[in-house]
Amino acid sequence: MKEKIKVAVIGCGNIANNAHIPAYMDSENAEIKYFCDIIPERADAAVEKYGCGKAVYDYHEILDDPELDAVSVCTHNDHHSVISIDFMRHGKDVLCEKPAARILSEALEMEKVSYETGRILSIGVCNRYSNSVNRIKEMIARGDLGEVFHVYASFRAHRSIPGLGGDFTTNASSGGGALIDWGVHYIDLILYCLGDPKPVTASGEAFSKLGKNMKDYTYISMWAEDTKDVENGTYDVDDSVTGLVRTDNAVLSFNGAWAQNIGENETYIDFMGDKGGVRLQYCGHYTYYTARDGMLITEKPDYKLNGMHHDEVIDFVECVRKGERNRNDIKYAVGTSKILQAIYDSSASHREVIIDD
Repeated sequence: MKEKIKVAVIGCGNIANNAHIPAYMDSENAEIKYFCDIIPERADAAVEKYGCGKAVYDYHEILDDPELDAVSVCTHNDHHSVISIDFMRHGKDVLCEKPAARILSEALEMEKVSYETGRILSIGVCNRYSNSVNRIKEMIARGDLGEVFHVYASFRAHRSIPGLGGDFTTNASSGGGALIDWGVHYIDLILYCLGDPKPVTASGEAFSKLGKNMKDYTYISMWAEDTKDVENGTYDVDDSVTGLVRTDNAVLSFNGAWAQNIGENETYIDFMGDKGGVRLQYCGHYTYYTARDGMLITEKPDYKLNGMHHDEVIDFVECVRKGERNRNDIKYAVGTSKILQAIYDSSASHREVIIDD
């Protein structure tokens, strides 16, 4: 087992600076050798801010570095598969941000290359490291909820479209909108808690309504606002979505929206069983409901939430050192990608879609 691994961060934007880089800096077993970004100022700023590493502007320059063990791919969605595959084929392990890819075929190719090369490919669905999520997973496995037959997710915001007119709202770059950006986390979280069941069919509708008239779109705040382009940009993604997925275990249903004309932000997941149920506040705590001794019971455990982004990166470091795959392996992300693709296909055809093995 390696004592310390050397890593490169590819893409030095928000997710890199808020999650990946700080976790690597905290790890005694990792050293950042490169900061790479096609915008030179970002890579240069990372070197100056963190006091380590070398700035590079083209990742191809470091593919063959024999000292480099692993990379974090923190670029936009359209580069995930290409960059990840390039590094795996050059003998490097990869932690790629979510979603795995824009479309299912790209995710399947990533999985194929990962297993052909024997390189680790973890996808950044950080909720698999949330202590709330893992408590719920344990409760389900223990039988506290009985048979979990239905799980409902709500990921709805009032008016929160990111970077209007930029990469986030351009389908060719992102692969979709609210579903692939937010829904990917909720769907993966649910599959994880249920033991990664096999998806069977999906039916859904994705709507592109509130953001289409970009110049007249009214909002209070907009994340990734530095990437917006309402004058000359593109808006061809979903700002809201609804769907139903049948698995060989439970049924999943959801309503999601980057933007809706309802002034509420509702982000939670309900796990409904025949003995009990759980409502998880997304990125927060949970409430457990059951009946016992002729009484209706409500339990709200209080505990300190962990830093799931941080713990995800630290676990990736340890997996690279040991040469072992982890709970974020690409094979699990492919299941989520199948559902995302099926919902978009169902919306386009206005019919239920069968999800192939």
